[in-house]
Amino acid sequence: MRAAAAGCETIIMTDIPLHFHWTYTAVDQAFWTEQLADWLPPRIIDAHTHVTDPRLRLRPMTEAMRRQYWVNEVFEPIDAPTAEHCHRTVFPGREVSCLVLGTPDLAYDIAGCNRYLQAECPGRGWYSLPAVRPQWTPDDVAALLDAPSVIGVKPYYNLISPDETTRDAHLEASIFEFLPHQILEVLDDRHAWVTLHVPKADRLGHADNVREVREIRRRYPHIVIVLAHLGRCYTEPHALEALPQFADDDGLYFDTSAVLNPASHRIALEHLGTQRLLYGSDNPVFYMRGRRQYRGRTYINRTSYPFHFNTDRESPETEARYTLMMYEDIRAIRQACEELGIRDRSAVAAIFHDNAARLMAGVMSHKRQRLGEQMS
Repeated sequence: MRAAAAGCETIIMTDIPLHFHWTYTAVDQAFWTEQLADWLPPRIIDAHTHVTDPRLRLRPMTEAMRRQYWVNEVFEPIDAPTAEHCHRTVFPGREVSCLVLGTPDLAYDIAGCNRYLQAECPGRGWYSLPAVRPQWTPDDVAALLDAPSVIGVKPYYNLISPDETTRDAHLEASIFEFLPHQILEVLDDRHAWVTLHVPKADRLGHADNVREVREIRRRYPHIVIVLAHLGRCYTEPHALEALPQFADDDGLYFDTSAVLNPASHRIALEHLGTQRLLYGSDNPVFYMRGRRQYRGRTYINRTSYPFHFNTDRESPETEARYTLMMYEDIRAIRQACEELGIRDRSAVAAIFHDNAARLMAGVMSHKRQRLGEQMS
């Protein structure tokens, strides 16, 4: 049992299992009460989260891969019932829905993961973006989009071809290598949604990415394009390089997932405003306990679990105060809003619910209209 102060009272609670190594503790309950509960809106849409059946993994994670990249150690698949339990736990008193992204990893049965989402999402009121491989035909993609809860697709450069030695074999690919024009044409015709994780070590600010995103927006104007992780602008220098270049495109959207840096959120709010940002968690990864620190164009994750990557540990007293990284992410958004004087409740609701709800409704309206025309 642990004690947590909430205002003037003390709440006694037992740690609640979340997922993998993570639990919800009195530290998290206190953080929620003191930092987030009075600020977040009553309804939340997580527009970037991953769910799949762990049994659909085809190849186990190797020790060599775990040592290669920190995400490989923490990205353990979470099934739909567990994800739902976690939502109820970490967002007490909130109505939570989500947009579930397919599993972008060829170590999994990609088609099976997509079918799992099609089975699990409708009954929960969730929408989904199945993972799509560049080799798939337009008919393959059209069939995915016909499923009731599917509103678009999730492409990823990791899906070009398998490589068991590195996750970054295709990091420097063109966007059109993993999201080819024949698929974009189907998506444009369907007015579908794409959450795009841009490639390149230099992230969104790379000249090729800037040019290709603009080309997609010009040639395929009916696609709802959401750039994941603020275009992977996790650090202030990356955000300053990239986000101002898209300030004038009101039809291009960004999700906030995995960005724990208040400076990146501030730059996004300054140049994009509150109407183009969508809250996302990138869970299950950010149920991890800890915080992130920045060194120029790089960052380091601090956590209390003895992962391979976690070699530069902080003191036990500091680690004992760690909360969920997803909470640190939300606090960073709040800090950026407060620094810019954004206090309107409707602006916060836009980021955490209304923008995603509006875009989803638009995709679904076109989908219903198309199905009605086919039946008439």
